Amino acid sequence: MTDRPVEAAGAVTWRAVDDRLEVLLVHRDRYDDWTFPKGKLDPGESAPVAAAREVQEETGVRIRLGPRLTQHEYRMTRSTGGIKRVTYWCARPVTPGAGEAADAYEPNEEIDDVRWVDVEKAAGMLTYARDAGVLEEFGRATRDDLHRSSPLIVLRHGDAVPRKTWKGDDTLRPLAPAGREQAQRVVPMLTAYDLRSAVSSSSKRCRQSVQPFVDTGGRKRPVRLVLEPGLSEEKATRSRVAGIVHPLLQRSKRAVICTHRPVLPYVLEALGLPEMKLETSQLIVAHRRGGRVLGYELLFP
Repeated sequence: MTDRPVEAAGAVTWRAVDDRLEVLLVHRDRYDDWTFPKGKLDPGESAPVAAAREVQEETGVRIRLGPRLTQHEYRMTRSTGGIKRVTYWCARPVTPGAGEAADAYEPNEEIDDVRWVDVEKAAGMLTYARDAGVLEEFGRATRDDLHRSSPLIVLRHGDAVPRKTWKGDDTLRPLAPAGREQAQRVVPMLTAYDLRSAVSSSSKRCRQSVQPFVDTGGRKRPVRLVLEPGLSEEKATRSRVAGIVHPLLQRSKRAVICTHRPVLPYVLEALGLPEMKLETSQLIVAHRRGGRVLGYELLFP
């Protein structure tokens, strides 16, 4: 029987110092190694959310995720000896000063040292060849400026009350109980990307899909909610949707767009992405810079 991998996630967290890039490394006393902060997913937790949580827990630095980098598997030599599969993202501190939290980090039994290290020096400090490979992948991302991209997330609304059982105005049709649970699960995902605004169809089921994030996602600054009738099933046209999406593509502001299945092809076309079918509450994270999408990933909350 093939071992089922233990899922884990981490990040190559970077900051710019003058004209140099530094990355965040941790030292584990138990293994006497230098590595990137990472850890196992909690039950029911998604990998991006785990990556952001683990970096903060292991370094004290609160991050926002950027593009996904790579994934590798290796056999654990201690504990069970099973297979661990780790997925890495680019990340940066949520604010320029947030990286200083690493300097004040209190050592513990698991992590006894946390350091910002020049990228070239980090290559020589990393203990494992697999981590050196992750650093090389990060280096390739920096050559295309992918690490400096900003996320624009497309979200299909959650499960709604069935159309055939709803007697009123369809724009007022709400989320079903399962959809309300999905909306809650979306919150930590959107928070991991530190989004600052939500642009939603004016239909109730879309607004309810992002409202929990709007209510709880703004830590020190509120998340702005913008309702757009042009993203609704009733009002959407190719040109209307493009008129909403194109300005968002040009800006660097981190945002989520919530809409309906029939409207998604217009949104993806406006972003220059191939047509994809999303399940309810599923997301596409588009990483954009300079008015164009440099990469994207399909995620479940």
